[in-house]
Amino acid sequence: MPTESTTPASPASPASPASATPGGAYIHNIGYRHYDGPRLGRAYARRSLFSQSLRGAYGLGRSARTKVLPMLLFAVMCLPAAIMVAVAVFTKAASLPVGYGRYAIYLQAVIGLYLAAQAPQSVSRDLRFKSVPLYFSRPIERGDYVAAKFAAMAGALFVLTTAPLLVLYAGALLAKMDFLDQTKGLAQGLVSVALLSLLFAGIGLVVSALTPRRGFGVAAVIAVLTIPYGAVSAVQGIASVQGSEAAVGWLGLFSPITLIDGVQSALLGGSSSFPGQVVPTTAVGIVYLLVTLAAVAGSYALLMRRYRKAGL
Repeated sequence: MPTESTTPASPASPASPASATPGGAYIHNIGYRHYDGPRLGRAYARRSLFSQSLRGAYGLGRSARTKVLPMLLFAVMCLPAAIMVAVAVFTKAASLPVGYGRYAIYLQAVIGLYLAAQAPQSVSRDLRFKSVPLYFSRPIERGDYVAAKFAAMAGALFVLTTAPLLVLYAGALLAKMDFLDQTKGLAQGLVSVALLSLLFAGIGLVVSALTPRRGFGVAAVIAVLTIPYGAVSAVQGIASVQGSEAAVGWLGLFSPITLIDGVQSALLGGSSSFPGQVVPTTAVGIVYLLVTLAAVAGSYALLMRRYRKAGL
């Protein structure tokens, strides 16, 4: 069969769409060029993953439907603080009705719902659609992925818990309360919610990373936060009735929210939510702090181990 005779085009010429070989087969030239721009590397990829995960925790950059729940919970967190401020300013109160360290303890249910809703969406979809190995191809590595997700979830919780404290602080200054006392209280409250954010972020991500199903992750996070707290509170109440105040303090080590309560009451000058208003001693408070930090480090280690398998 005769073949069409065509003069071969230069391979480097982008103007020639195709070139013919002597056998009649055409080789298409699409003008491919190597990338010569800047290569931003791992640090840029890690920052990008962090910022996108943090924005996603509040539905930013996503559909309007995904913004409803996080923004609603954010408003619910700030609303009681705004009401307290209005009452304090109107009545010219000498102090706030709730301390900075106790505010997050009172609204733990809202924080738990936020964590249960956002932690699974941060990691479960990547596992479900098996996109995790794509992150680890290059230039990002396993440690970068875990650090970015962990920092983003902790940052989102810190924003959620810090905003009402700033509302309380602004209201206290408007009510002309003592500046130094309020500033000290705010600083102690910020340390407390920072520890809470790290601890809850680690727990939420570890539980969520165990299943690619978002619904299972939501239920599991709620169970991990509420069941230990209910059990510890019940046993603490029994110990308080029997007069075992020392046992009340030590029992708080077995629940995430009572861990934070013990730290803020023993070391940060806050009041206690334990039965009988039992305040752990300074020595016990140091144990609370060490256990909290160990739980944060352990959560990070478990995430690294989980994604060592997922990365394959």
